[in-house]
Amino acid sequence: MTTVTCLQRSATSYRPAGIPADQRPKNGGWTYGGLVFPEGVTGKIFEDQSYSHQTQWSGSARIFPGGEIKLFFTDVAFYRDAKGNDIKPYDPRIALSVGHVHANKNGVKFTGFDKVIPLLKADGTYYQTAEQNPYFNFRDPFTFKDPAHPGETYMVFEGNSAMQRSSAKCTADDLGYQEGDPYTETVPQVNSSGATYQIGNIGLAKAKNADLTEWEFLPPILSANCVTDQTERPQIYQKDGKYYLFTISHSTTYAAGITGPEGVYGFVGDGIRSDYQPMNMGSGLVLGNPTNLNYYPGTPFDPDYNQPAGHFQSYSHYVMPGGLVQSFIDTIGVKENFRRGGTLAPTVKININGNSSEVDHTYGINGDGLGGWADISANINVNPSGINTQPLK
Repeated sequence: MTTVTCLQRSATSYRPAGIPADQRPKNGGWTYGGLVFPEGVTGKIFEDQSYSHQTQWSGSARIFPGGEIKLFFTDVAFYRDAKGNDIKPYDPRIALSVGHVHANKNGVKFTGFDKVIPLLKADGTYYQTAEQNPYFNFRDPFTFKDPAHPGETYMVFEGNSAMQRSSAKCTADDLGYQEGDPYTETVPQVNSSGATYQIGNIGLAKAKNADLTEWEFLPPILSANCVTDQTERPQIYQKDGKYYLFTISHSTTYAAGITGPEGVYGFVGDGIRSDYQPMNMGSGLVLGNPTNLNYYPGTPFDPDYNQPAGHFQSYSHYVMPGGLVQSFIDTIGVKENFRRGGTLAPTVKININGNSSEVDHTYGINGDGLGGWADISANINVNPSGINTQPLK
């Protein structure tokens, strides 16, 4: 059995499964498997082919019988001049590409992924569009099945609430203060603070066919209006009859007067569409990078002097079965000396129990909760027969 992982920018790596961490090479035993898409394939879906550059952002992959992989991802086109200024807003689409993975003792090979099927584009009714806000967010599809709805496949994704950026308003429900809270702000106070620019949500869609090539929007399942502008990498995690909604956010995307660590935030409910409550005594924080909340965070490229060196060390966390959490190294260091990471981070393990979670400090080589680099265990044998019909080269 072989472990396979898909990275951002749609590249692959693989390694043999079942080798103890202390017997692996320093790089974790991973072999680079090349790019998923042939050059130019993902740019073909855009009506306007004058884009300055084009990329693939994160999503999720599903393995089906016979080694078929349905890769759901964010296909993006940018339209910028030579100085990097936007000529027109960027164009993100939720898309699908289908291929196959072939694995045996000689290695791993991918075939297919030579066609992209556009699935969803922000609608302006539930999910903000470029016409409503040129800086809108629409990305990160995660598909899953729900035992409460047999035969149905759903998708969560990051969106923004559909309203005009120039006239967006917060409501009392958005603020969410409990009666008697001494720190309560009024709706006019919040609206005048600039918090109306932060209107992230987590969207929901449902597949209309068994091939998962046709989808329809449903109303969002969580709103972060006037709290944060980004609810990235949402995932539904099911355990003991509970539905856990995980997402990530950034220190710099919170509304005026609010901040929090870069990291994973979690909510728990009794179904896909339920009254999700923030985990861990109401804070919602599940995993956070080291952060000094007394100081402004800065940005990954210009961190505040007062922040710990690891403040922007990882992002785009992905919570996997068994509580393993994989993330991507962003920026490491302080203002005078920092660099981009550009690779997968060590794996963290969390234990989830009811409305709480904690880092499993028994996991990893040193008992500090950290595993090896991309320490992902294989849970599906993509080639149980051991026979590869297409020879590896």
